Amino acid sequence: MKFIQDILADTSHRPFELPDGPWIYYQEWNNALFLHWTIPFDILRKCVPSDLLIDTFEGNCYISLVAFTMEKTRPKFLPSIDYISNFDGINLRTYIDHNDKKGVYFLSIGAGKSLSSFIAKTISGLPYEKFNINRTNKTYSSNNIRRDFTFNAEFEIKQELDHKTELDKWLTERYCLYLDKDNKIYRYDIHHKEWTLKNVNIKTLNLSYKIGDVHFADHPPTLSHYSDGVKVIGWRRQKV
Repeated sequence: MKFIQDILADTSHRPFELPDGPWIYYQEWNNALFLHWTIPFDILRKCVPSDLLIDTFEGNCYISLVAFTMEKTRPKFLPSIDYISNFDGINLRTYIDHNDKKGVYFLSIGAGKSLSSFIAKTISGLPYEKFNINRTNKTYSSNNIRRDFTFNAEFEIKQELDHKTELDKWLTERYCLYLDKDNKIYRYDIHHKEWTLKNVNIKTLNLSYKIGDVHFADHPPTLSHYSDGVKVIGWRRQKV
């Protein structure tokens, strides 16, 4: 698997070293739409475990909606199975800096297939839910009645970014994620090559979602990105 070796050898963009031990799974995050908002710290603090330090950029907290397609998901020594391994995904995340390892924390995480959602939740321990999702090359729509969440977007993919700002990198180059479960905090380490980002024109956006008294329907994104995707390697979770 030469391409895996190539991914593992490309580490200059990482903010911290690769984890010890063997990797255990592979997946691809393709055709990813990123929408980012600033959010007041006091509102976000209520949504994140107190043991996790909320990361900020120039004093601002952010949450991001990431709508993408997961493909070729598989354990290290097994093949992927299209019906289970390939599915549309959507998550809402914020940004964490725990012991100098900058990562993300999911406010919600969803899959567009019931079976894929169940298997992903069972194997990973992450709080996957079934979301209704439909996408094309230029649109993405999703809803989850239980969360009172509705998202519809039409977008136009533009040219690749000539130069990434520090904020672009801060929002996308994250190499671990955090989970709170049973009064414990876990870290999942991942690795991939640096994201290639494109500009994206959001032509229409309907987002019905609320955190505290912040209604995102009333706030256009602060920033948006698009990427064709990355190939991702993951390690076994660790208690931190």
